[in-house]
Amino acid sequence: MTPVTLGVIGSALLVILLFLGMPIAFVLMFVGFTGICLLSGLGAGLPVTAQTVYGVAASYPYTIIPLFILMGSFAGQAGITRDLYTTFDKLFRKLPGGLGVATIAACAGFAALSGSSVAAAAAMGNVALPEMRRFGYHPKLATGIVAAGGTLSFLIPPSLGFVVYGMLTEQSIGKLLISGILPGLLLSLAYIAVIIAQVRMNPALAPRTPGGVSFLDKLKALRGIWETLLVFFIVMGGIYGGFMNPTEAGAIGATALLILTLLKRKLSLRGLFNACLEMARISTMVLFLVAGATVFSYFLALSTIPTLVSNGIVGLEVSRYAVLTIIIAIYFLLGCFLDSVSMMVLTLPVIFPVITALHFDPIWFGVVCVLMMEAGLMTPPVGLNVYTLAGIAKDVPMGEIFKGAAPFLLSIIAITIVLTFWPKIALYLPSLMGRSP
Repeated sequence: MTPVTLGVIGSALLVILLFLGMPIAFVLMFVGFTGICLLSGLGAGLPVTAQTVYGVAASYPYTIIPLFILMGSFAGQAGITRDLYTTFDKLFRKLPGGLGVATIAACAGFAALSGSSVAAAAAMGNVALPEMRRFGYHPKLATGIVAAGGTLSFLIPPSLGFVVYGMLTEQSIGKLLISGILPGLLLSLAYIAVIIAQVRMNPALAPRTPGGVSFLDKLKALRGIWETLLVFFIVMGGIYGGFMNPTEAGAIGATALLILTLLKRKLSLRGLFNACLEMARISTMVLFLVAGATVFSYFLALSTIPTLVSNGIVGLEVSRYAVLTIIIAIYFLLGCFLDSVSMMVLTLPVIFPVITALHFDPIWFGVVCVLMMEAGLMTPPVGLNVYTLAGIAKDVPMGEIFKGAAPFLLSIIAITIVLTFWPKIALYLPSLMGRSP
Protein backbone atom coordinates (compact mmCIF):
# COMPACT_ATOMS: atom_id res chain seq x y z
CA MET A 1 0.00 0.00 0.00
CA THR A 2 1.43 3.37 -1.04
CA PRO A 3 1.83 6.20 1.48
CA VAL A 4 -0.72 8.29 -0.42
CA THR A 5 -3.32 5.51 -0.30
CA LEU A 6 -2.71 5.04 3.41
CA GLY A 7 -3.06 8.79 3.92
CA VAL A 8 -6.41 8.83 2.12
CA ILE A 9 -7.68 5.86 4.15
CA GLY A 10 -6.51 7.50 7.39
CA SER A 11 -8.27 10.76 6.51
CA ALA A 12 -11.48 8.88 5.69
CA LEU A 13 -11.24 6.95 8.98
CA LEU A 14 -10.79 10.27 10.80
CA VAL A 15 -14.03 11.62 9.33
CA ILE A 16 -15.95 8.42 10.13
CA LEU A 17 -14.79 8.39 13.76
CA LEU A 18 -15.69 12.06 14.16
CA PHE A 19 -19.22 11.41 12.89
CA LEU A 20 -19.47 8.54 15.38
CA GLY A 21 -18.94 11.10 18.14
CA MET A 22 -15.41 10.30 19.30
CA PRO A 23 -13.41 13.18 20.84
CA ILE A 24 -11.51 15.05 18.13
CA ALA A 25 -8.19 15.24 20.01
CA PHE A 26 -7.98 11.50 20.56
CA VAL A 27 -9.19 10.66 17.05
CA LEU A 28 -6.43 12.83 15.60
CA MET A 29 -3.83 11.20 17.83
CA PHE A 30 -5.09 7.64 17.22
CA VAL A 31 -5.21 7.97 13.43
CA GLY A 32 -1.87 9.80 13.34
CA PHE A 33 -0.17 7.25 15.60
CA THR A 34 -1.56 4.30 13.64
CA GLY A 35 -0.52 5.86 10.32
CA ILE A 36 3.02 6.58 11.53
CA CYS A 37 3.33 3.00 12.78
CA LEU A 38 2.18 1.59 9.44
CA LEU A 39 4.51 3.83 7.45
CA SER A 40 7.59 3.89 9.70
CA GLY A 41 7.07 1.19 12.30
CA LEU A 42 6.10 1.05 15.97
CA GLY A 43 9.58 2.23 16.92
CA ALA A 44 8.79 5.57 15.31
CA GLY A 45 5.12 5.88 16.28
CA LEU A 46 5.56 5.56 20.04
CA PRO A 47 8.39 8.12 20.47
CA VAL A 48 6.75 10.65 18.13
CA THR A 49 3.46 10.52 20.03
CA ALA A 50 5.06 10.70 23.48
CA GLN A 51 7.49 13.45 22.53
CA THR A 52 4.73 15.47 20.84
CA VAL A 53 2.45 15.51 23.90
CA TYR A 54 5.39 16.42 26.15
CA GLY A 55 6.72 18.94 23.66
CA VAL A 56 3.42 20.82 23.38
CA ALA A 57 2.94 20.90 27.16
CA ALA A 58 6.54 22.03 27.72
CA SER A 59 6.62 24.60 24.91
CA TYR A 60 6.97 28.21 25.98
CA PRO A 61 4.10 29.53 23.79
CA TYR A 62 1.66 27.07 25.37
CA THR A 63 1.96 28.88 28.71
CA ILE A 64 0.18 31.86 27.11
CA ILE A 65 -3.14 29.98 27.09
CA PRO A 66 -3.74 29.55 30.85
CA LEU A 67 -2.57 33.13 31.48
CA PHE A 68 -5.02 34.60 28.96
CA ILE A 69 -7.83 32.50 30.45
CA LEU A 70 -6.99 33.78 33.93
CA MET A 71 -7.08 37.35 32.62
CA GLY A 72 -10.68 36.87 31.46
CA SER A 73 -11.72 35.19 34.70
CA PHE A 74 -10.27 37.93 36.91
CA ALA A 75 -11.74 40.64 34.66
CA GLY A 76 -15.20 39.13 35.07
CA GLN A 77 -14.88 38.82 38.83
CA ALA A 78 -13.62 42.42 39.14
CA GLY A 79 -16.89 43.63 37.65
CA ILE A 80 -15.20 45.11 34.60
CA THR A 81 -17.91 43.71 32.33
CA ARG A 82 -20.63 45.67 34.09
CA ASP A 83 -18.48 48.82 34.28
CA LEU A 84 -17.90 48.70 30.53
CA TYR A 85 -21.57 48.18 29.79
CA THR A 86 -22.62 51.03 32.07
CA THR A 87 -20.11 53.39 30.46
CA PHE A 88 -21.07 52.63 26.87
CA ASP A 89 -24.77 52.68 27.69
CA LYS A 90 -24.44 56.32 28.74
CA LEU A 91 -22.34 57.18 25.69
CA PHE A 92 -24.55 55.52 23.05
CA ARG A 93 -28.01 55.54 24.64
CA LYS A 94 -29.54 57.91 22.07
CA LEU A 95 -28.41 55.95 19.01
CA PRO A 96 -30.93 53.62 17.33
CA GLY A 97 -30.55 50.36 19.24
CA GLY A 98 -28.38 52.20 21.76
CA LEU A 99 -28.29 49.38 24.32
CA GLY A 100 -27.26 46.97 21.57
CA VAL A 101 -24.50 49.33 20.43
CA ALA A 102 -23.34 49.62 24.05
CA THR A 103 -23.30 45.81 24.29
CA ILE A 104 -21.05 45.47 21.23
CA ALA A 105 -18.73 48.20 22.54
CA ALA A 106 -18.58 46.52 25.96
CA CYS A 107 -17.90 43.14 24.29
CA ALA A 108 -15.01 44.72 22.38
CA GLY A 109 -13.68 46.14 25.64
CA PHE A 110 -14.00 42.83 27.44
CA ALA A 111 -12.34 41.10 24.47
CA ALA A 112 -9.25 43.19 25.21
CA LEU A 113 -8.96 41.30 28.51
CA SER A 114 -10.26 37.83 27.62
CA GLY A 115 -9.38 35.32 24.92
CA SER A 116 -12.46 33.13 25.34
CA SER A 117 -15.52 33.99 23.24
CA VAL A 118 -17.82 31.67 25.18
CA ALA A 119 -16.78 33.32 28.46
CA ALA A 120 -17.41 36.75 26.92
CA ALA A 121 -20.87 35.72 25.69
CA ALA A 122 -21.74 34.34 29.12
CA ALA A 123 -20.44 37.40 31.00
CA MET A 124 -22.12 39.92 28.72
CA GLY A 125 -25.30 37.86 28.51
CA ASN A 126 -25.77 38.08 32.26
CA VAL A 127 -25.21 41.86 32.21
CA ALA A 128 -26.74 43.11 28.96
CA LEU A 129 -29.63 40.74 28.25
CA PRO A 130 -31.72 41.72 31.30
CA GLU A 131 -31.32 45.41 30.43
CA MET A 132 -32.26 45.01 26.79
CA ARG A 133 -35.23 42.84 27.68
CA ARG A 134 -36.31 45.35 30.36
CA PHE A 135 -36.49 48.13 27.78
CA GLY A 136 -38.48 46.11 25.29
CA TYR A 137 -35.82 44.83 22.90
CA HIS A 138 -37.00 41.92 20.79
CA PRO A 139 -35.48 38.70 22.22
CA LYS A 140 -34.18 37.67 18.79
CA LEU A 141 -32.24 40.91 18.40
CA ALA A 142 -31.02 41.03 22.01
CA THR A 143 -29.64 37.47 22.03
CA GLY A 144 -28.21 37.83 18.52
CA ILE A 145 -26.28 40.94 19.59
CA VAL A 146 -24.70 39.20 22.58
CA ALA A 147 -23.90 36.04 20.56
CA ALA A 148 -22.16 38.16 17.92
CA GLY A 149 -20.42 40.43 20.42
CA GLY A 150 -18.94 37.45 22.22
CA THR A 151 -17.10 36.39 19.06
CA LEU A 152 -14.92 39.52 19.28
CA SER A 153 -12.88 37.84 22.02
CA PHE A 154 -11.61 35.40 19.40
CA LEU A 155 -10.25 38.23 17.23
CA ILE A 156 -9.32 41.17 19.48
CA PRO A 157 -6.18 40.28 21.46
CA PRO A 158 -5.53 38.55 23.75
CA SER A 159 -7.01 35.75 21.61
CA LEU A 160 -6.72 32.00 22.10
CA GLY A 161 -7.41 31.58 18.39
CA PHE A 162 -4.20 33.36 17.40
CA VAL A 163 -2.19 31.44 19.99
CA VAL A 164 -3.39 28.08 18.65
CA TYR A 165 -2.87 29.20 15.05
CA GLY A 166 0.66 30.34 15.87
CA MET A 167 1.51 27.07 17.61
CA LEU A 168 0.22 24.99 14.69
CA THR A 169 1.85 27.06 11.94
CA GLU A 170 5.00 28.21 13.80
CA GLN A 171 4.23 31.88 13.14
CA SER A 172 5.04 34.75 15.50
CA ILE A 173 2.28 34.80 18.12
CA GLY A 174 3.15 38.38 18.98
CA LYS A 175 2.57 39.54 15.39
CA LEU A 176 -0.61 37.49 15.16
CA LEU A 177 -2.04 39.08 18.29
CA ILE A 178 -1.23 42.59 17.09
CA SER A 179 -2.68 41.82 13.64
CA GLY A 180 -6.11 41.31 15.19
CA ILE A 181 -6.46 44.84 16.62
CA LEU A 182 -7.55 46.81 13.54
CA PRO A 183 -9.72 44.02 12.04
CA GLY A 184 -11.32 43.59 15.48
CA LEU A 185 -12.22 47.26 15.67
CA LEU A 186 -13.48 47.14 12.08
CA LEU A 187 -15.68 44.13 12.85
CA SER A 188 -17.04 45.87 15.95
CA LEU A 189 -18.07 48.84 13.80
CA ALA A 190 -19.65 46.48 11.27
CA TYR A 191 -21.68 44.82 14.05
CA ILE A 192 -22.83 48.26 15.23
CA ALA A 193 -23.83 49.17 11.67
CA VAL A 194 -25.93 45.98 11.46
CA ILE A 195 -27.75 46.87 14.69
CA ILE A 196 -28.50 50.43 13.59
CA ALA A 197 -29.64 49.26 10.14
CA GLN A 198 -32.01 46.67 11.63
CA VAL A 199 -33.52 49.13 14.10
CA ARG A 200 -33.98 51.81 11.44
CA MET A 201 -35.80 49.32 9.22
CA ASN A 202 -37.92 48.06 12.11
CA PRO A 203 -37.96 50.44 15.13
CA ALA A 204 -40.15 48.00 17.07
CA LEU A 205 -37.13 45.74 17.50
CA ALA A 206 -35.49 48.20 19.90
CA PRO A 207 -37.51 51.02 21.47
CA ARG A 208 -35.62 54.16 22.42
CA THR A 209 -34.17 54.07 25.92
CA PRO A 210 -35.89 56.77 27.98
CA GLY A 211 -33.94 59.45 29.81
CA GLY A 212 -31.13 61.70 28.67
CA VAL A 213 -27.50 61.73 29.70
CA SER A 214 -25.73 65.07 30.14
CA PHE A 215 -22.27 65.73 28.75
CA LEU A 216 -20.88 65.84 32.29
CA ASP A 217 -22.38 62.44 33.08
CA LYS A 218 -20.82 61.03 29.91
CA LEU A 219 -17.44 62.32 30.99
CA LYS A 220 -17.88 60.80 34.45
CA ALA A 221 -18.90 57.50 32.86
CA LEU A 222 -15.50 57.24 31.16
CA ARG A 223 -14.09 56.25 34.55
CA GLY A 224 -15.57 52.80 33.89
CA ILE A 225 -13.07 51.99 31.14
CA TRP A 226 -9.76 53.02 32.70
CA GLU A 227 -9.00 49.55 34.03
CA THR A 228 -9.55 47.96 30.63
CA LEU A 229 -7.42 50.55 28.84
CA LEU A 230 -4.65 50.28 31.43
CA VAL A 231 -4.33 46.49 31.24
CA PHE A 232 -4.74 46.41 27.44
CA PHE A 233 -2.02 49.00 26.86
CA ILE A 234 0.32 47.27 29.30
CA VAL A 235 -0.18 43.86 27.66
CA MET A 236 -0.44 44.80 23.97
CA GLY A 237 1.85 47.81 24.27
CA GLY A 238 4.53 45.60 25.76
CA ILE A 239 4.22 43.09 22.92
CA TYR A 240 4.02 45.78 20.24
CA GLY A 241 7.03 47.67 21.52
CA GLY A 242 9.11 44.53 21.91
CA PHE A 243 9.47 44.99 25.67
CA MET A 244 7.99 41.59 26.48
CA ASN A 245 6.92 38.44 24.70
CA PRO A 246 3.27 37.22 24.76
CA THR A 247 3.87 34.87 27.69
CA GLU A 248 5.39 37.61 29.83
CA ALA A 249 2.60 39.97 28.77
CA GLY A 250 -0.04 37.39 29.75
CA ALA A 251 1.59 36.93 33.16
CA ILE A 252 1.69 40.68 33.78
CA GLY A 253 -1.90 41.11 32.57
CA ALA A 254 -3.18 38.30 34.80
CA THR A 255 -1.28 39.71 37.78
CA ALA A 256 -2.61 43.23 37.17
CA LEU A 257 -6.19 41.99 36.98
CA LEU A 258 -5.71 39.85 40.09
CA ILE A 259 -4.51 42.94 41.98
CA LEU A 260 -7.51 44.95 40.71
CA THR A 261 -9.85 42.18 41.82
CA LEU A 262 -8.26 42.07 45.27
CA LEU A 263 -8.36 45.86 45.64
CA LYS A 264 -12.08 45.81 44.82
CA ARG A 265 -12.52 42.95 47.32
CA LYS A 266 -14.36 40.87 44.75
CA LEU A 267 -12.20 37.75 44.76
CA SER A 268 -13.62 34.94 46.89
CA LEU A 269 -12.05 31.54 47.45
CA ARG A 270 -14.80 29.97 45.35
CA GLY A 271 -14.16 32.50 42.59
CA LEU A 272 -10.43 31.76 42.63
CA PHE A 273 -11.11 28.02 42.56
CA ASN A 274 -13.53 28.37 39.62
CA ALA A 275 -11.01 30.52 37.73
CA CYS A 276 -8.27 27.94 38.20
CA LEU A 277 -10.65 25.12 37.26
CA GLU A 278 -11.68 26.89 34.05
CA MET A 279 -8.03 27.58 33.27
CA ALA A 280 -7.12 23.90 33.74
CA ARG A 281 -10.10 22.66 31.71
CA ILE A 282 -9.53 24.86 28.65
CA SER A 283 -5.73 24.53 28.76
CA THR A 284 -5.92 20.73 28.88
CA MET A 285 -8.43 20.67 26.02
CA VAL A 286 -6.15 22.83 23.85
CA LEU A 287 -3.10 20.78 24.84
CA PHE A 288 -4.54 17.52 23.54
CA LEU A 289 -6.09 19.16 20.48
CA VAL A 290 -2.77 20.69 19.43
CA ALA A 291 -0.83 17.51 20.29
CA GLY A 292 -3.31 15.36 18.37
CA ALA A 293 -3.17 17.69 15.36
CA THR A 294 0.64 17.63 15.44
CA VAL A 295 0.78 13.81 15.47
CA PHE A 296 -1.75 13.69 12.65
CA SER A 297 0.23 16.25 10.63
CA TYR A 298 3.35 14.08 11.00
CA PHE A 299 1.38 11.19 9.51
CA LEU A 300 0.11 13.39 6.67
CA ALA A 301 3.64 14.60 5.97
CA LEU A 302 4.83 11.00 5.69
CA SER A 303 1.95 10.25 3.32
CA THR A 304 2.99 13.29 1.17
CA ILE A 305 -0.69 14.32 0.82
CA PRO A 306 -0.19 18.00 1.86
CA THR A 307 2.61 18.38 -0.70
CA LEU A 308 0.58 16.73 -3.46
CA VAL A 309 -2.49 18.82 -2.63
CA SER A 310 -0.59 22.12 -2.55
CA ASN A 311 1.35 21.31 -5.75
CA GLY A 312 -1.85 20.21 -7.46
CA ILE A 313 -3.72 23.38 -6.50
CA VAL A 314 -0.80 25.60 -7.50
CA GLY A 315 -0.72 23.82 -10.86
CA LEU A 316 -4.37 24.59 -11.54
CA GLU A 317 -5.01 27.44 -13.94
CA VAL A 318 -7.31 29.28 -11.57
CA SER A 319 -6.93 32.43 -9.55
CA ARG A 320 -5.51 32.00 -6.08
CA TYR A 321 -8.50 33.98 -4.85
CA ALA A 322 -10.80 31.30 -6.25
CA VAL A 323 -8.93 28.77 -4.10
CA LEU A 324 -9.21 31.10 -1.11
CA THR A 325 -12.98 31.36 -1.69
CA ILE A 326 -13.26 27.55 -1.67
CA ILE A 327 -11.25 27.36 1.57
CA ILE A 328 -13.51 29.96 3.21
CA ALA A 329 -16.60 28.04 2.05
CA ILE A 330 -15.15 24.86 3.59
CA TYR A 331 -14.64 26.68 6.88
CA PHE A 332 -18.22 27.92 6.85
CA LEU A 333 -19.43 24.37 6.30
CA LEU A 334 -17.21 22.91 9.03
CA GLY A 335 -18.34 25.65 11.40
CA CYS A 336 -21.79 24.07 11.35
CA PHE A 337 -20.43 20.92 13.00
CA LEU A 338 -17.17 21.65 14.87
CA ASP A 339 -16.06 24.08 17.55
CA SER A 340 -13.52 26.74 16.59
CA VAL A 341 -10.30 25.27 17.97
CA SER A 342 -11.14 21.78 16.71
CA MET A 343 -11.83 23.16 13.25
CA MET A 344 -8.47 24.91 13.24
CA VAL A 345 -6.39 21.93 14.35
CA LEU A 346 -8.23 19.63 11.96
CA THR A 347 -7.74 21.70 8.81
CA LEU A 348 -4.47 23.62 9.11
CA PRO A 349 -2.14 20.63 8.47
CA VAL A 350 -3.55 20.47 4.93
CA ILE A 351 -4.74 24.04 4.27
CA PHE A 352 -1.72 25.97 5.55
CA PRO A 353 0.74 24.47 2.99
CA VAL A 354 -1.74 25.46 0.27
CA ILE A 355 -1.89 29.03 1.58
CA THR A 356 1.90 29.39 1.65
CA ALA A 357 2.24 27.78 -1.77
CA LEU A 358 -0.17 30.38 -3.16
CA HIS A 359 1.98 33.13 -1.57
CA PHE A 360 -0.65 34.46 0.80
CA ASP A 361 0.84 36.11 3.87
CA PRO A 362 0.59 33.61 6.78
CA ILE A 363 -0.07 36.39 9.34
CA TRP A 364 -2.86 37.79 7.16
CA PHE A 365 -4.37 34.32 6.71
CA GLY A 366 -4.28 33.91 10.50
CA VAL A 367 -6.72 36.83 10.74
CA VAL A 368 -8.94 35.36 8.00
CA CYS A 369 -8.82 31.95 9.69
CA VAL A 370 -9.85 33.43 13.05
CA LEU A 371 -12.71 35.31 11.35
CA MET A 372 -13.97 31.99 9.99
CA MET A 373 -13.72 30.50 13.47
CA GLU A 374 -15.86 33.41 14.71
CA ALA A 375 -18.50 32.59 12.13
CA GLY A 376 -18.55 29.01 13.38
CA LEU A 377 -19.49 30.27 16.85
CA MET A 378 -22.83 31.48 15.45
CA THR A 379 -23.73 28.91 12.77
CA PRO A 380 -26.23 26.11 13.43
CA PRO A 381 -26.35 23.44 14.66
CA VAL A 382 -23.11 23.73 16.70
CA GLY A 383 -22.77 27.43 17.52
CA LEU A 384 -21.20 27.52 20.98
CA ASN A 385 -22.07 31.16 21.61
CA VAL A 386 -25.69 30.46 20.73
CA TYR A 387 -25.76 27.47 23.09
CA THR A 388 -24.30 29.69 25.82
CA LEU A 389 -27.01 32.32 25.29
CA ALA A 390 -29.71 29.63 25.21
CA GLY A 391 -28.61 28.60 28.70
CA ILE A 392 -28.96 32.18 29.94
CA ALA A 393 -32.14 33.22 28.10
CA LYS A 394 -34.07 30.02 28.72
CA ASP A 395 -37.33 31.46 27.41
CA VAL A 396 -35.88 32.21 23.96
CA PRO A 397 -35.91 29.25 21.52
CA MET A 398 -32.49 28.38 20.16
CA GLY A 399 -33.76 28.83 16.62
CA GLU A 400 -34.62 32.45 17.41
CA ILE A 401 -31.10 33.09 18.70
CA PHE A 402 -29.60 31.63 15.50
CA LYS A 403 -31.90 33.89 13.46
CA GLY A 404 -30.86 36.89 15.54
CA ALA A 405 -27.19 36.12 14.99
CA ALA A 406 -27.55 35.51 11.22
CA PRO A 407 -27.28 39.19 10.10
CA PHE A 408 -23.97 39.49 11.94
CA LEU A 409 -22.53 36.66 9.85
CA LEU A 410 -22.83 39.05 6.89
CA SER A 411 -20.52 41.43 8.76
CA ILE A 412 -17.87 38.71 9.07
CA ILE A 413 -18.12 37.96 5.35
CA ALA A 414 -17.88 41.68 4.53
CA ILE A 415 -14.79 42.19 6.72
CA THR A 416 -13.16 39.10 5.19
CA ILE A 417 -13.69 40.57 1.71
CA VAL A 418 -12.30 43.93 2.85
CA LEU A 419 -9.19 42.24 4.30
CA THR A 420 -8.71 40.27 1.08
CA PHE A 421 -8.64 43.46 -1.00
CA TRP A 422 -6.73 45.49 1.61
CA PRO A 423 -4.52 43.04 3.58
CA LYS A 424 -2.52 45.97 4.98
CA ILE A 425 -5.36 46.53 7.47
CA ALA A 426 -4.19 43.39 9.26
CA LEU A 427 -0.49 43.67 8.43
CA TYR A 428 0.22 47.35 9.10
CA LEU A 429 0.65 47.21 12.89
CA PRO A 430 2.71 43.95 12.87
CA SER A 431 5.03 45.53 10.28
CA LEU A 432 5.90 48.28 12.77
CA MET A 433 6.64 46.03 15.74
CA GLY A 434 9.94 46.37 17.55
CA ARG A 435 10.67 42.68 17.25
CA SER A 436 8.81 39.40 16.73
CA PRO A 437 8.53 37.60 20.09
